[in-house]
Amino acid sequence: MKKQKEKRLNLDLAYNNLPNLPPATEVFESNRILKQLVKSSVVLAELKGMVNILPNPNILLNAAILKEAKASSEIENVITTQDKLYTALSANGIQIDSATKEVLRYREAMLYGMAFIKKNGFLTINAIIEIQKKLEDNNAGLRKLPGTALRNSITGKVIYTPPDNIDDIQRLLRNYERYINERDEVPYLIKMAIQHYQFESIHPFYDGNGRTGRIINILYLIMSGLIEKPVLYLSGYIIEHKSEYYQLLQEVRTKENWEGWILFILRAVEATSKVALNQVISINQLLEKTRMEVQKKAPKIYNNELVELLFEQPYCKSEFLEKRLSVSRITAAKYLKTLESQKILKSQKVWKETLYINTALFELLRKQ
Repeated sequence: MKKQKEKRLNLDLAYNNLPNLPPATEVFESNRILKQLVKSSVVLAELKGMVNILPNPNILLNAAILKEAKASSEIENVITTQDKLYTALSANGIQIDSATKEVLRYREAMLYGMAFIKKNGFLTINAIIEIQKKLEDNNAGLRKLPGTALRNSITGKVIYTPPDNIDDIQRLLRNYERYINERDEVPYLIKMAIQHYQFESIHPFYDGNGRTGRIINILYLIMSGLIEKPVLYLSGYIIEHKSEYYQLLQEVRTKENWEGWILFILRAVEATSKVALNQVISINQLLEKTRMEVQKKAPKIYNNELVELLFEQPYCKSEFLEKRLSVSRITAAKYLKTLESQKILKSQKVWKETLYINTALFELLRKQ
């Protein structure tokens, strides 16, 4: 690979002349990128097809969104546990710590973005502003004041100063909106890498830019038809390669190293698609095993929809069964207690409620 030319960029000055998209380069046609594009596209397509074998797509939806939300927030040092997340979603009237609330807001923002795309078929800047608003739980909106600089967390040295002129930020966002919604000859996965770099470089908000950008990545894949549900955990890959991620972002700005950046994102898609693929297969196998187990150990209460609900809601309670199965509270409680007696579920008292945990599924989701 030819040596990247160093680009003059004063890191202490706002990058108000950040170029519009598309980038003025033909590096996207390099052999390395095209070979990786094929590998990433094949495994992503396989994942899309495999998700459809699940009898109920919502079985994966909650788990996938929470896993991505947890990982993406972890990049910003917002740490919580899977147990706290599921408990917060299932139990009423409990105290929820700030980190868990923040991750659940990520889930809310992702669901909002999915609904917007499903309704409109495209993504707007106003929708992105609403996503960030849900993430941060404030109305700060776009940056209008100078002074934002990205610094090395250890040394405190400025590593990048994004545009700080509101006119330039709005200009760049208008261009960004056109780019992500227009159809052209650039493959979608490559465009996802390009748009992600641009969004992170515009850095349009005071807070929440990284998480907003990572939500947009998943929404872009859905909008482009490459996946139907948010089943990729791209943030998990970024956590594992955090230094390389930030280094390559910077090298696009300072060396125009588009090839290195695009290869990184394509490899992230390939790696996380394989992880998600294995998880779908494992969930489906466990679902079938649980079906057979319930049929054998509790035939009087066996119901396909009941078993699927235990996978859609790993932390289940009587209220969920009442609504889904249209049964009384007494009947719902009887079903759950029967499944606990057969060691298919495990009860946990949370405040004034009893949750019934699908422990086999919870362990599967925790490990993968």
